[in-house]
Amino acid sequence: MQSCQTSSSPFSPSSLPALLSRLQGESERRLSRTKLLRYVPYGKQADFHEAGATHRERLLMAANQCGKTYSGAAEAAFHLTGRYPDWWFGRRWDRHVRAWAGSETWDGTRDGVQRLLVGEPKDEAQWGTGLIPGDDLVGWGRRQGVPDALDNVIVNHVSGGKSVLGFKAYEQGRTKWQSETLDFIWFDEEPPQDIYFEGLTRTNATEGIVWAELGNFTTGKRNYRK
Repeated sequence: MQSCQTSSSPFSPSSLPALLSRLQGESERRLSRTKLLRYVPYGKQADFHEAGATHRERLLMAANQCGKTYSGAAEAAFHLTGRYPDWWFGRRWDRHVRAWAGSETWDGTRDGVQRLLVGEPKDEAQWGTGLIPGDDLVGWGRRQGVPDALDNVIVNHVSGGKSVLGFKAYEQGRTKWQSETLDFIWFDEEPPQDIYFEGLTRTNATEGIVWAELGNFTTGKRNYRK
């Protein structure tokens, strides 16, 4: 007659708090690296995104702290990855893209555009916790002369290709916004007129798009119509 053998659990009651803590930490880590999947625009943001399907040039104007830059970063991340949600009715690419994004100064680009797309600039351990999903952020180049700033990122696209986003600053001047052929440009805050039109020209060959977000009180000083 065979004797019955019992197996004991590999986890003792005393080890459960530590196990639960590790599981919670892993859950939080995964959530932090998939923010794009939970982006849901409010009405004005949704209208702005949808307009990209039929307009090459767009402007989102709203008061400060209303999510202007966040919606711009989300759109950039959708295009870079191709991970468009079911509710998306804006412009789409079924291939990898090349693009630029920038703000007034390198510090502004780093602390706004880069932070929202990649994660906290001053903590490299958090790179991959921005709106570009962590598993899709496969490479980057550093910007020389600007602490914690990136020059570009390489992003996996669902098509199998790799998108490239370059970071820029208006303070570089117009000549640094030349030469490239791009699918989209994201202007975070109002660019000088010469840089705006230089950027728009970069998208002519691809019939690409440009967009900007401005505060209610920052515009009206420049005429962007030729």
